[in-house]
Amino acid sequence: MSGPGFLLSAWPWRAAAYLLTGVVTGVLVLVALVITVTAGGVLSVVLVGLPLLAVTALAGLPVAAAERRRLRLADREPAPGGHGVPPRPGPWSWYTTRLREQLTWRELGHALLCAGLLWPAEALVVTVALLFPASMIATPLLMATVGDGREAKVLKQWTVTDWPAAWGVALLGVLLLAVGAYVLGVAAGARAGLTRLLIAPREGDPGALGAKVVELTRSRVRLVDAFEAERRRIERDLHDGAQQRLVALRMTLGLARLDAPPGPLADQLTRAHEEAGRALAELRELIHGIHPQVLADFGLAAAVADAADRSAVPVDVELELPGRPPESVEAAAYFVVCEALANIGKHSGAGRAEVRGGHDGERLFIAVRDDGRGGADPDGGSGLTGLADRVSVLDGRLSLSSPPGGPTLLRVEIPCELTQLSGPREPGEPEAATPVPGRSA
Repeated sequence: MSGPGFLLSAWPWRAAAYLLTGVVTGVLVLVALVITVTAGGVLSVVLVGLPLLAVTALAGLPVAAAERRRLRLADREPAPGGHGVPPRPGPWSWYTTRLREQLTWRELGHALLCAGLLWPAEALVVTVALLFPASMIATPLLMATVGDGREAKVLKQWTVTDWPAAWGVALLGVLLLAVGAYVLGVAAGARAGLTRLLIAPREGDPGALGAKVVELTRSRVRLVDAFEAERRRIERDLHDGAQQRLVALRMTLGLARLDAPPGPLADQLTRAHEEAGRALAELRELIHGIHPQVLADFGLAAAVADAADRSAVPVDVELELPGRPPESVEAAAYFVVCEALANIGKHSGAGRAEVRGGHDGERLFIAVRDDGRGGADPDGGSGLTGLADRVSVLDGRLSLSSPPGGPTLLRVEIPCELTQLSGPREPGEPEAATPVPGRSA
């Protein structure tokens, strides 16, 4: 508004539209409140009007929703809602949650201000800054039509009887209209600032904090999903690229060794063939650690059984799953089991371990138990701290019980739904949703 370009922009018209729609909104809110309160007061004698009076306390919610959309006319910055998510489904839980929020009462106060004070002020500003100058600009037209070229009323206060005076009034109207454009801009800015102060969430509002927590949790889940997708991509690239080239190299070295005559060359080829074999084995182990193919093809139960077969300690596995969890849940649970079995083999001195688990309709649960010496410390570099963070992103929980002398019990629980398939997941097949706070599965 500081430069003359403001008059040539769309902002004066947007300010006028904002104030005019504010007048209409205020009148409608006033009529609705009067009807609701009157009907509720009259019918409360027979208890029928009590629900109407109870709903009146939430009258600010629809008004604030309309104001947030209308605010775009005068303010580029959006004003998001900040109401919290009810702890339980149902209208009563929603109603009681809204009544406990400060934002609800600020929105009700805003609705009462709109109905009783703001819309008359907006109507006065529009009349003085827009309608009066427009009426003055129209003086020559009124003189030529209504006044038959002899006279014209200016704002119904004084009369002009000659054309120079009529054109002078019109010129004055143009100047006042330019000034009025700035008045409209200032009034619309003040009105928008007051609206934002009342209906925008504040830092201390529980609803605003809850919305931030929900968005933060969702972003963490998206990061985990992207991380798992990147792991699978790296695994596929290594499996289909470097591993196949090493297999071809080892076969070529083997054929060359067979064709070479005995001597130093044959010995060099033999050593190269063996080195290629060791490199291939290490690469396969690396690929398996990034994202095992058996997990992607056959699911969590088969992958845990495979990890148990490769464990240094004998492991009994009893994991029954009627379907497939989401890929992020499968990966998190699998790597928790793998890390637990690795710790058992390195530190526990156990003679036997067992993995038990299943799905109870709402969550996946897995328990890893060993008969070792106990005393395990999750903060002592066991690798479980990072996995616990990964499980918590999925709204799960990882707990460890390891008293001195044993036994050690590691339990992980992750809320999720299962698909109906227990075999390989087809490419592009939708996976079951993993609930996060504020989002229904």
